[in-house]
Amino acid sequence: MNLYHGSLDIVEHPEIRQPSRTLDYGNGFYATTSFEQAEGWVRPRMNEFQTTKGFVNVYEFDTETLGLCKSLVFNEPTEEWVDFVMKNRTQIGFTHDYDIVYGPVANDRVYAAFALFEGGVLNKQELIRELKTYRLVDQYLFHTEVALKYLAFVDGKEIVP
Repeated sequence: MNLYHGSLDIVEHPEIRQPSRTLDYGNGFYATTSFEQAEGWVRPRMNEFQTTKGFVNVYEFDTETLGLCKSLVFNEPTEEWVDFVMKNRTQIGFTHDYDIVYGPVANDRVYAAFALFEGGVLNKQELIRELKTYRLVDQYLFHTEVALKYLAFVDGKEIVP
C-alpha cells in the first residue's frame, strides 16, 4: 500500500526526529494512507515559511510488516486509544517501545472534544461516542529505526500553491 508524508522537502530517507511539540503517538516519522491529509499538512507550512515548494512524499509499505515489528494498532477510537494519545500529549517524558503505531489522527477538531474530556464536560465513553461520529483520517508512526527499514520511497509529488 502507499503511505504519504507531507513536507517542505523530498524525504527519500525518513528519520526519527525529536518533535518541537507533543504528538499523538510520540516522536518518530508520521505517514498516512490519505494523500489529502498529507497535502493538508504541508500547505499551511508552505504559507508559514513563505515558500512555493512543498511535497507529498510517497512510500510503499507492506502491512504484513505490522506482524514483524512490535506494533500497536487502533482501528477506531477506543478507551485505550484515548489513554495512549493523552499520555503522549500530556505526560512529560512519556515514551513507549512500539516500533509502529497505527490509528486515527487526533486533529484540531478532535482536540476540541479532548478538551471537553479534560475539562470534565465529557466522560471517556461520551468522548469516544462523539469521536466515532467524525470522519477520522489515519496515521502511522514509525517510532524506531527498525520500523523505518520497512518504508520504501517511491516519489515526491510537488504541491503547487
